[in-house]
Amino acid sequence: MIKLIFFGDIVGKSGRRAVTKVLPGLKEKYQPDLVIANGENLAHGMGITEKTIAEGLEAGIDFFTSGNHIFDRNEAVKILEDKDAKIIRPANYPPQVPGQGFKVLPIRTAKLLVVNLMGRVFIKEDYDCPFRAIDKILEEKDNDVKAVLVDFHAEATSESIALGKYLDGRVSAFLGTHTHVPTQDFRIMPKGTAYVTDVGMVGDYDSILGFDKETLTKRYLTQVSRSFEVSEGPEVEVNAIYLEIDLQGQTQKIEKIYEIVEV
Repeated sequence: MIKLIFFGDIVGKSGRRAVTKVLPGLKEKYQPDLVIANGENLAHGMGITEKTIAEGLEAGIDFFTSGNHIFDRNEAVKILEDKDAKIIRPANYPPQVPGQGFKVLPIRTAKLLVVNLMGRVFIKEDYDCPFRAIDKILEEKDNDVKAVLVDFHAEATSESIALGKYLDGRVSAFLGTHTHVPTQDFRIMPKGTAYVTDVGMVGDYDSILGFDKETLTKRYLTQVSRSFEVSEGPEVEVNAIYLEIDLQGQTQKIEKIYEIVEV
């Protein structure tokens, strides 16, 4: 059995501190083989840096997925060009983009294929088709890789549900990220794939998606573009998913993890 914890989008310093605080207890409770997190918002809410990746690894995260903000900081290119990087970018970026879109991680005698994909509905960038991208990845994977986890970073719930159903029985887990709002539809689908439309964020509880509520409210009131400022209040909501995947690649258990912690 493969045991996994997956954290949704970690937003800024508050999110990083919250993971550092809660992860030791979660590891003691669940005894996971691997801890994965979406890290595209690690560095003050936008992108990644070597420092913030290192902080996450030191906190006990083993591997990161990402999304459309992965290249918001210049350091990302250098980080992703390292073939041993502990982070991947969406696989349906154009092929010349630095980084890997999927990676096989060894877990004792088993192997876990982690795939990152971007949605296209309501997304301004022109990504390749995520349906065809995952088809190609699954067709080319080694036969001894049974367990597959997909982080689908998407805006539209309909697109997430469609791709999740398309992959039922073909991947072990389909976990949505990006909106920062957790959905209640976590379940194991009929053919054995764990599914949730959006895991949710690790970010300031009294905020708008982890960002300063006053700044964003003024943006809506005035229609004047303003910079997003990460909110760093004393309470942080932690959203994650716990999975148990058998050695044939089917999920046997999915559990929602939700806490509000002081940092």
